[in-house]
Amino acid sequence: MLFFILEFIFKIYLLLFHIYYIDNATASANCRQAECSTEEGCCPTCPPGMYVSRLCTGFRSTSCASCTEGTFQDGDNGREQCFSCQHCDAGLGLKVKRSCSSTSDAVCEVLDGFFCIDSRRGGCRATQRHRLSCSAGQYIGQRGTADKDTECLHCTDGTFSNGTSTSCQNHTKCESEGLKLMRPGTDSTDSECGEPGSHAGLVAGLVIAGVIGMASIIGGIFLYKKKREKANQRRDTKSETQELENETTPLRSTDGPEPTRDQQDPTTTMENHNGVQSPAPPSSLSHNGSVSVHCEDDPIVSPSSDECTITVNGPSVHFKRENGAA
Repeated sequence: MLFFILEFIFKIYLLLFHIYYIDNATASANCRQAECSTEEGCCPTCPPGMYVSRLCTGFRSTSCASCTEGTFQDGDNGREQCFSCQHCDAGLGLKVKRSCSSTSDAVCEVLDGFFCIDSRRGGCRATQRHRLSCSAGQYIGQRGTADKDTECLHCTDGTFSNGTSTSCQNHTKCESEGLKLMRPGTDSTDSECGEPGSHAGLVAGLVIAGVIGMASIIGGIFLYKKKREKANQRRDTKSETQELENETTPLRSTDGPEPTRDQQDPTTTMENHNGVQSPAPPSSLSHNGSVSVHCEDDPIVSPSSDECTITVNGPSVHFKRENGAA
């Protein structure tokens, strides 16, 4: 009897559990607009500016809390945290269009000189700086706006631009101004004009300058060689002169005084009493002593004597004359 009672109670429990599970699943699939689906079923959501701090259960309702500063919640929700507000950074080319609140995000717009590349919810989240100029051969067709960059257009034939102007300029007509066309214009440069014949004069001037330059270089090299040759000749002449002096300089004895003129010249002649010149005998005597010469050529004393006597401070030297008496 007890067994049947327990079996009946278990079947009633299974039936109730099955009914509760089906009802909750159906309710979760059919939650109303101001409700959110949870494991417990449908729970009320929190209003804008608030977030869910605690979900509902079978015994209590949903608990909500206000968004903190710098965060927001812009509608009914079942989120457990608020969104962060967007920061409008001037360094990124943005400025505040509408400040952030607890119920709405901040709205940013672009600064002057930038254009938006990421638009969202009536504002801008990313920007890019305008081009200040175009490439050479182009002109600025339209200045940049908050929505698009600077527009660049190409110059047509016969015009040019350096990329900074808002229109292209016509090439200069050299012939109409009485000038000669030196270089045709391009899409980025103007025509180059010059005086008639100036081109030939320029070429002639360059040629003359080149010739003068080459002549100066050759002349400098020639003068340098001439100076080197003269220096070598002077050095050779000096060397030859030095060698000649060394060859002609007589050797001198280092044991006594230098010889006098009379001692160096062995052909010195002397006169006898008759006026006949006789060569002086070689001698190594110095002029510092007294010298006397006496020849026996007196026709009365010794008419045929060929001898002479030299007395030098005492001692006498005898020698014969080279010539006889007259």
